[in-house]
Amino acid sequence: MNKFALVICTSVFFGLQIIAQTYTTPNTGVTLTLNDIAAASPSTITFSGTDYTLLENLIIAENDTVIIDSNLDLGVEDGLLITVFGGFNISADEVAIFGIDDVLFEGFRFEESSLINIQNTSIEYSGGLRVLTESFSIDNCALTNNAGGATSSAVIQLSRGLPQITNNTITFNQFAAIGSAANSDVSAYIFNNYLEGNNQSNSNRPQINLGTTRTDAPLVISQNTIVGDVSLDMVGGIAVANFTGGSINAEIDDNIIRNNRYGITILGNNAVAVVRNNVIEDNNTQGDPLLGGSGISLNASSPGMNVIATGNEFRRNLWGITVIGEASINLGDDSTTSLGGNVFSENANGGEVFALYNNTSNTIQAKNNCWVEGVTNDLSLAESVIFHQVDDASLGEVIFDPVNCDILNITNPILETFVFYPNPAQNKINFSNTPAFNNVSIFSLQGRLVLNQEVSTTTKDINFNVPSGVYFVHFNSDTASIVRKLIVK
Repeated sequence: MNKFALVICTSVFFGLQIIAQTYTTPNTGVTLTLNDIAAASPSTITFSGTDYTLLENLIIAENDTVIIDSNLDLGVEDGLLITVFGGFNISADEVAIFGIDDVLFEGFRFEESSLINIQNTSIEYSGGLRVLTESFSIDNCALTNNAGGATSSAVIQLSRGLPQITNNTITFNQFAAIGSAANSDVSAYIFNNYLEGNNQSNSNRPQINLGTTRTDAPLVISQNTIVGDVSLDMVGGIAVANFTGGSINAEIDDNIIRNNRYGITILGNNAVAVVRNNVIEDNNTQGDPLLGGSGISLNASSPGMNVIATGNEFRRNLWGITVIGEASINLGDDSTTSLGGNVFSENANGGEVFALYNNTSNTIQAKNNCWVEGVTNDLSLAESVIFHQVDDASLGEVIFDPVNCDILNITNPILETFVFYPNPAQNKINFSNTPAFNNVSIFSLQGRLVLNQEVSTTTKDINFNVPSGVYFVHFNSDTASIVRKLIVK
């Protein structure tokens, strides 16, 4: 095994300069535990019982894997970096990785060739997780009090592929919780996470801050709770932006988003998104309606945005929905994919209620919505909270007849009739093809595509041959996309 000097950080102690050393695993295809590294290089890791200390920078070579499969605490010295070219797998029930004495270590850098699976781990006082690989999953972890180091804009900074971020608690970090570069083409699966008070630096970034996505799989942000720190007036909830000529393909559903500067923002051209069944409340921390405060804000400079919003609840934001430039939204058109069912309440600024502000020349379909919650709605009441062509002749019309506050009776027939079985499965699944799916794709928990099959409208099942584990199945049609978790025995 090789050891070589690498200048990462320096400190001065009694006039002596101390330079952090680096230990690199042998790159021979070995699987190592922390005990193995401690035995091979006692100056790199020391331990007593379940308490471990990392004293040098650690590089996991491309052909090697480091596993942590037993409960332990790993303290990391000031400024050290863990770099992974190979495998890094934490599967124990309870692991803590932290900067010693609450002093930041540099964090983690997961290179393009790495295979990363982190479970049941708390990470605190690190410089974040720089994720350059396509094969990344983090589940049931807690990340708090992390700041700049390996990353400079988000605790989990993504770069490519279909990373899986599930069941985590990400709170009170210096930067955003989850981010990607403007041109990264990341279609993450972000499911059932609790986010609160991230971006303590109060920079102009939301807690989830993502750029362009892949075209062959949607970005999925589902069943998360995203709560802002009301003392921060620049931090939004979710932003997905296309500034670089790529595209956006997103599904944002069943989230709770409250107490941020704004709820959801989608920016840029060539954006397709479904925003459904979210609760978006009290996103008004900045207090300036000219700078933010929308439950949903859409902005595009040229035609090509196609956003469907259905079943969402907007309460006490400065604006319910704002549509700007050449952006476009469908809030209900009687089709099976755009049912309306959005509810608005007390979205106001300057003493006036704005459930929907159409600041474009485009016509907006907005049928079957409840424009003022808690009272009987009629067309006159709806008109009073919608700003459009009636108020400014240069703007597009909003078509909101009929109104409908009986939202509990509105269901999505596609989801209601969709059937997918068996689960767990071995090598075959059956499914109903009511939406006329034309493609079925299966992704591993690490985001690797393991099956991509074109199907016809008469296809009712698919066969596969993959190892046992957890996968995500994407059923895609021209008008609908459904994602389901699959367990393979």
